[in-house]
Amino acid sequence: MKWLNRNDDQSNYEDRRGSSGKKVAIGGIGTIVVFVIALLLNQDPQQLLNTVNQVIPSGGSEQIDETASKENEDLKVFSLGVFNSANDVWTKIFEEQLKKEYRNPTFVTFTDQTESGCGGASASSGPFYCPADEKVYIDLSFFHELANRFHAPGDLAMAYVTAHEVGHHIQKLLGYTDYMQNQRGQVSETEYNELSVRLELQADFYAGIWARHAEEMNIIQLEEGDIESAMNAANAVGDDNLQKQMQGYVVPESFTHGTSEQRMRWFNKGYNTGDIRKGNTFEVEQL
Repeated sequence: MKWLNRNDDQSNYEDRRGSSGKKVAIGGIGTIVVFVIALLLNQDPQQLLNTVNQVIPSGGSEQIDETASKENEDLKVFSLGVFNSANDVWTKIFEEQLKKEYRNPTFVTFTDQTESGCGGASASSGPFYCPADEKVYIDLSFFHELANRFHAPGDLAMAYVTAHEVGHHIQKLLGYTDYMQNQRGQVSETEYNELSVRLELQADFYAGIWARHAEEMNIIQLEEGDIESAMNAANAVGDDNLQKQMQGYVVPESFTHGTSEQRMRWFNKGYNTGDIRKGNTFEVEQL
């Protein structure tokens, strides 16, 4: 995959790399300093302390590992480029195909663990999208795991992952996420798992749409082996493939993301059609 016009804008980007997620509490001498300042300014000490706690949540500042804060810089630049290109693509699609206004999500990179609007997250949970705060979260070390553990190296393999998570943001904007929330507790666990598979396959379809339109918009140029690279990534994260690796057998009714074959097929369908109207996985009988 070759960049023709990479967008490096950071206006919708949060860099949390190197942050431990831990806070250094304001107490002891710090509290005394706040009270002295309050007295000098003729202000209510408690009010000033409350103001400080609002500026520094949880009563402290985050500890930053300066070395880790610059780790995987090449992957950060690449993924941010994919993220921004996805926003450019979806802005165009929303305007031209849906006659709607697109709202950008935020891209967050972190190290080891972080907090989101959906709760705590760690590197082991993998990349994810949180609809509560409309942010895509990625610990960039995942891409090393994708290449080494899942044997899916390559630029388009990595781009597929980011584009898939932005696809979940599209679902939030179009109401599919709310539909899923409404079904929780209303259907059986097996039925909900099937709905979850449909949600994930649709995000794969949207990732394919991104690749098609990013190419047509001269943002990227796909080269020999790129589509195969994305297919390898989709194949690697299929439920059947992952369950075979972890436990030696598969339990189809427990699938939440779809089989390797399904994930590859829906990405391909998105890439080949480029038409968002062809990707309503909630309406088709056979996935």
